[in-house]
Amino acid sequence: MSTDRATVRTLADTRATRPSAVADLAARRVRPHSFLGPTGKLMVIAADHPARGALRAGSDPLAMADRNDLLDRMCLALDRPEVNGVLGTADILEDLLLLGALDGKVVVGSMNRGGLAGTSFEIDDRFTGYDADHIASMGFDAGKMLLRIDPADAATAPTIESCARAVTALADRGLMAMVEPFISHRVDGRVRNDLGTEAVVRSVTVAAGLGATSAYTWLKLPVTDDLEGMERVLGASTLPAVLLGGEVPDDPDAAFAAFERVLKLPTAKGLVVGRSLLYPTDGDVVGAVDRAVSLL
Repeated sequence: MSTDRATVRTLADTRATRPSAVADLAARRVRPHSFLGPTGKLMVIAADHPARGALRAGSDPLAMADRNDLLDRMCLALDRPEVNGVLGTADILEDLLLLGALDGKVVVGSMNRGGLAGTSFEIDDRFTGYDADHIASMGFDAGKMLLRIDPADAATAPTIESCARAVTALADRGLMAMVEPFISHRVDGRVRNDLGTEAVVRSVTVAAGLGATSAYTWLKLPVTDDLEGMERVLGASTLPAVLLGGEVPDDPDAAFAAFERVLKLPTAKGLVVGRSLLYPTDGDVVGAVDRAVSLL
């Protein structure tokens, strides 16, 4: 499936005249039988960046601001049979629902998008998106939360507490909690994530202990430059882990080689990738997705 301007106009018309269509289609959506797709892993396309004001992909600072183009790229990716999941905020997931692109997919609702990129309150990552009740009422499958731990920022504490409550609320409804933790610091006024092995290990141990149960918790973790250290990172808990794609890489070959190696570790259960597959440097979305799938 691909979108065009006429299709986007139809989406706007439907939203204006029949907003109840979203709930109607959600109730009829075909749900997946498992989190693990045909590859035996979870392969998720992520696009919750815009709601945090993070629109850059590669050299284009507003790449993700064109909703028609973003939906077109997402539909191309979701058409690949091995792609069995999608992560987004309500506006994007509902667009995809209206386009008929969510049947059989693991749908992950993005929960805390309040820590807007580049702001003074970025670490105060409030839950401005989905909550557990609405993920359940939509018949979606999981909720994702970002947890950045800045030792120098007191706003970290309420963010940790909010994430812990969300983990428990999702588990109470039998829904996956996907937690993306980082140790973060401000450098020249901007929040930077520490991707050193020790920092990532610490973030894993904090995230794994959130909530009243970890039965439904998965971790969303970066692949660091220290591939040997990734054994320590993924060995810091027994929770299933998916690897995040991050920025569009300068060297895609090196990035794919790193993914391939880490995916062999026992707790590595898949990929959650957004910009690096949706906005590859050569423009070939299908080719980038197929290459990522081949690693699984």
